[in-house]
Amino acid sequence: MNQLELIRALPKAELHVHIEGTFEPELMFEIAQRNQIAIPYQSVEDVRQAYNFHNLQSFLDIYYAGANVLIHEQDFYDLAWAYFEKCAEDYVVHTEMFFDPQTHTDRGIAFEVVINGLQRACDDALEKLGISSRLIMCFLRHLSEEAAFETLAQALPFKEQIIAVGLDSSEMGHPPSKFERVFAKARELGFLIVAHAGEEGPAQYVWEALDLLKVNRIDHGVRSEEDAQLMQRLIAEKMPLTVCPLSNLKLRVVDNMAQHNIRRLLQQGVHVTVNSDDPSYFGGYMNDNFIAITEALDLSNAELKQLAMNSFEASFMPETEKQKWKLQIQNLS
Repeated sequence: MNQLELIRALPKAELHVHIEGTFEPELMFEIAQRNQIAIPYQSVEDVRQAYNFHNLQSFLDIYYAGANVLIHEQDFYDLAWAYFEKCAEDYVVHTEMFFDPQTHTDRGIAFEVVINGLQRACDDALEKLGISSRLIMCFLRHLSEEAAFETLAQALPFKEQIIAVGLDSSEMGHPPSKFERVFAKARELGFLIVAHAGEEGPAQYVWEALDLLKVNRIDHGVRSEEDAQLMQRLIAEKMPLTVCPLSNLKLRVVDNMAQHNIRRLLQQGVHVTVNSDDPSYFGGYMNDNFIAITEALDLSNAELKQLAMNSFEASFMPETEKQKWKLQIQNLS
């Protein structure tokens, strides 16, 4: 089969997607009207025009404005369900979704409203679409360590529904070390650990995520290549990097996709995976990211299969499930 056919046929796991970042303009308008929430845009097209942001912070400003329309459990369900329908189109059979409770609890929305809506969508996705999923709760790094501890406490009644805790939002000026104590507590409580590092921030942030937060995965991590010793460590430890190519392009981490280092990282033996990050804002879901790097970097069928294989190996799925999907990938010709 040709590469486009192979991309469509490959089962995939998505390990780096922010559920609030899957908010398509049409759904945003629908929920805003339903909840009688004013938004600073007159039309769906106005929202799309606003997506022409120029850096991470300008994106986050729009991102948080959109999140303001999410009020009720059904809103969070509808948001997640729309994403699961995209997963079904792209043959994403497993996803580990980030959610940002502080974005909502700081607006007076109860933690349970957020997670109950998301979990109900997860349950329906498994039953109706055959898509498995887990939730990863992220701390907003531009907020304080104290606020992160408060959020961790709020999460404890829902511990069985949360597989890991992560760290996202504005990277520059907010190193992983700022949250070393709260992640130590999360590990003590039995959560797995992930963290955004090495996107806009330097390779040093990746070192901190490894040594201080003791992560199970690095989210982004593309700037690790700037440090040869760090690269050796990532390869030796088979530390997964959840790379988001279209996001990197939109936020100008790279000037064009032909400059992206995902193929080079893969060829050096880094455990890279492909993900969509905030797909409604960055111009594409999972298969769009696969197609973009395939066209720009001339990926081979073997490399495409390895990227899909990596996604399952790096996931928090049970080993038996991982093996099932990896065997299916191996059998594709």
